[in-house]
Amino acid sequence: MGIQEAPTPQHWNYFLALEGDVVRMSRYLELTTDNFESYSLELMRIIFGAASEVDVVSKRLCQKLNEKSKADNISKYKKEILAAYPQITSAVVEIPRFGLTLTPWEQWKTDASPLWWRAYNNVKHQRHTHFAEASLKHTLNAVAGLFGLLLFYYREEGQNGQLIPDPVIFRAGAPFHVDRLAWGPGAKVYQLLPDGDGSQEQ
Repeated sequence: MGIQEAPTPQHWNYFLALEGDVVRMSRYLELTTDNFESYSLELMRIIFGAASEVDVVSKRLCQKLNEKSKADNISKYKKEILAAYPQITSAVVEIPRFGLTLTPWEQWKTDASPLWWRAYNNVKHQRHTHFAEASLKHTLNAVAGLFGLLLFYYREEGQNGQLIPDPVIFRAGAPFHVDRLAWGPGAKVYQLLPDGDGSQEQ
């Protein structure tokens, strides 16, 4: 019997792996604002994985928008991504199981980089003085930031219900309307609304 292989969304699969790390970690550290300043080696590992993947996906998204793009850092990514998708600054990511609502890209409304991105760089380059920035708050926002970014990068796949399997605890909010296919496996569909007013699936 032969084996066939179809292309898979590798960046989506990596996000799901990071989300799995968050789910496992939540058994030992409750995902609540009371714990947002907690920090650890495990949280550092997750934030490093998420932020470095954001770097990779941002560059690929810029090249997808413009094949001649030379963007190679967060400031340049910001300029090109915002030109195409200004909604990202107010993109909402929810963690309903723990009652959390995150807006990981909101600092892009100003000249600043996201707080979690700055924390990642501080811990990466000056861990001896900034280790405490590998916190639960920054880790959740980094993974949520990757999730939101992927919904823009995989916009067509999301509209066609091809981003499978579904996330376990992360949910997309505005500017995406989330529904399910009425046929097949019932995969989630992520529809980017033109007015940026999204809503959750019913």
